[in-house]
Amino acid sequence: MIPYSILDLAPIVEGGDAAQALRCSLDLARNAERWGYHRYWVAEHHGMPGVASAATAVVISHLAAGTSRIRVGAGGIMLPNHAPLVIAEQFGTLESLFPGRIDLGLGRAPGTDALTSRALRRTLDSEVDAFPQDVLELQSYFQPPEPGRILAVPGADLKIPIWILGSSLYGAELAAALGLPYAFASHFAPAQLMRAIDLYRSEFRPSAQLQRPYVMVGVNVLAADTDAEARFLATSVEQAIVNLRTGRPGRLPPPSRNVRWGFEERAILDQVLSCSAIGSPATVKQWLEDFAKRTSADEFIIAAQMFDHQARLRSYELTARGAAAAGPRSTPSVRTERPD
Repeated sequence: MIPYSILDLAPIVEGGDAAQALRCSLDLARNAERWGYHRYWVAEHHGMPGVASAATAVVISHLAAGTSRIRVGAGGIMLPNHAPLVIAEQFGTLESLFPGRIDLGLGRAPGTDALTSRALRRTLDSEVDAFPQDVLELQSYFQPPEPGRILAVPGADLKIPIWILGSSLYGAELAAALGLPYAFASHFAPAQLMRAIDLYRSEFRPSAQLQRPYVMVGVNVLAADTDAEARFLATSVEQAIVNLRTGRPGRLPPPSRNVRWGFEERAILDQVLSCSAIGSPATVKQWLEDFAKRTSADEFIIAAQMFDHQARLRSYELTARGAAAAGPRSTPSVRTERPD
């Protein structure tokens, strides 16, 4: 059976706050562990009124401390915002506290606007162009100590799985060149999904971390007892996407039965949400099976932006039940050991 994982933005809903969002994230992580999800990732965003996971390493510690088995990690750390040594120390600390459970996914985008990005790294230079060098530098801090080399404590000689995240061919090419697992952000930027997967698999070079390519694909899954209820719940994320894409980011709004989208808004949503399963358990199960055959993904990481926490829990529970009922895939992809 293809592993299912969770991508959480720790959504701050209208009428709520960051404290509530983080409590809900921990509750979801505990339930996800019980339902059999493989890993639980949170994403770094800054200056976003509806996202509570800006201090990503701190949130990971909160979630790992409240669970016992599920892998917890970053999906991802936006490396241009940070000195690689700082990330090595942060994730070395996490691995020391929660051995064998920590993942480190790395992204190239800043995850924020230019002004905030400058405040984070405090430089006018463009660090995006230095992303490959930053990844290599970060990897070096997890190697065994050597005289004359900067020492990350904790960090040195720890086996922390590194992933490359992306929504374009750039990330696919880099992950292939470095022999790292690759996660594609098709849950919000699906346009180049198949080209990126093909490029990654064809250009992959084995490494000490990974012998064969491993692809994790991001999908939106909003499940409910009926198709109609799921479509209603999905109006929250639809409103959030339209608000963000039109320059009005805010907290996650409640679902509405009165939403009517014009041509331009509908075009945005059709593009952004093209990798989304929205519906009853049967509808979602069929969509995920078809998508698995199309992509031969090694793993799905599932996002579910829902206003009501109980509805969100229900969505992930229904999805997990469907995954368990599906059993082994009939068309397996090229597989390797999971990059844990």
